[in-house]
Amino acid sequence: MEDWAEIRRLHRAEQMPIKAIARHLKVGRNTVRRALAADEPPKYRRPARGSLVDAVEPQIRGLLAVFPDMPATVIAERVGWARSMTVLKDRVRELRPLFAPVDPASRIDYRPGELAQCDLWFPPVEIPVGFDQVDRPPVLVMVSGYSRIITARMVPSRQSEDLIAGQWALLAGWGAVPRALVWDNESAIGSWRAGRPQLTEAMQNFRGALGIRVIQCRPRDPESKGLVERINEYFETSFLPGRCFTGPADFNAQLTDWLIRANARQHRRIGARPIERWDTDRAAMLALPPVAPTTGWRLGTRLARDHYLRCDGNDYSVHPSVIGRRVELSADLEQVLVTCDGVEVARHPRCWARHQSITDPPHAAAAVRLRAVHRARTRYSRGAGRDALVEHRDLADYDRIFGLTSCADTDAVDEQAERDGAVSA
Repeated sequence: MEDWAEIRRLHRAEQMPIKAIARHLKVGRNTVRRALAADEPPKYRRPARGSLVDAVEPQIRGLLAVFPDMPATVIAERVGWARSMTVLKDRVRELRPLFAPVDPASRIDYRPGELAQCDLWFPPVEIPVGFDQVDRPPVLVMVSGYSRIITARMVPSRQSEDLIAGQWALLAGWGAVPRALVWDNESAIGSWRAGRPQLTEAMQNFRGALGIRVIQCRPRDPESKGLVERINEYFETSFLPGRCFTGPADFNAQLTDWLIRANARQHRRIGARPIERWDTDRAAMLALPPVAPTTGWRLGTRLARDHYLRCDGNDYSVHPSVIGRRVELSADLEQVLVTCDGVEVARHPRCWARHQSITDPPHAAAAVRLRAVHRARTRYSRGAGRDALVEHRDLADYDRIFGLTSCADTDAVDEQAERDGAVSA
């Protein structure tokens, strides 16, 4: 390569003839001529050698023409391949694009306020949730299409009650609502049935209250919401490393602080910082509804003697004074509230653990007090029944009725009864 560059320099810059260049560099004149005729440095190219796969390539092409998605292991079985799988897989990898249909993923430029993409991210870390339990709760992630602003929050579960409550909390934090939300086939949101997307009843009610559209991606098409998918990877590579968490509240606090810096970073795709485009994006969104939509858990029932109500796998105590009356339970991401005729009878922090009984000490004390009152009243009623005067019939009357004794015996028994009565009087 050095001779090639020097030959061209001497010929172009020094105007030396071919014979002089050959004498100066001690190379052949034909070598000089080839160097001057070449437009790029000379490279050593080894002639291609044949491969063992060449013998079965026609069979591979025939199989891929009919079944473009056939795995390489099945192809090896069909063609009787008994050698290394590496060379066969390399050849299949080269040939498959010739037969498989192409599915390109296009880039889309979003308008301000047009949509936001949503997804659940499951952090690969154990989060303490109380009662000596650890869990990996989902994180609801939302990314605006135009500004690329990110918001996220850990929620107790992936059930529709918690997902919709989490969406409302994130949108309320934005102070505006995008005109459309993009979701995949999360079971709490909806699914594709008979080739058409179908939202759940809870999601229909939520989007109706907001006046927005919900776009469901087709199955096995993660590229349709690539913005939020890349954010999930961004969380794992930039947020999680080097962090530890004491609970869901601590996780959300650290995530909120980190998102302030993440939204102020320079975004390569849009050539700006997300926070710089946020005002324009939010101004084009819809306003929040004047009345907040109904979200979270709702339950109406008559309180049993147990005076506990179950919500998301946990039992919460209720004041026992309303046993037998109808109560209403409502729970959000933070707390569980129980009312009776509009009066609060229980309030508990939301428990993220599973299969627990949450007891408020005043409720337990009231139950003990009411139980003691009930036992005293029962004891009094039973004692009054024992002291009441009740007439007792003599057993001899039954003997006389059924003819089990003679008349003389009966008269003697009657006289003895009269004497006993006189003595007792």
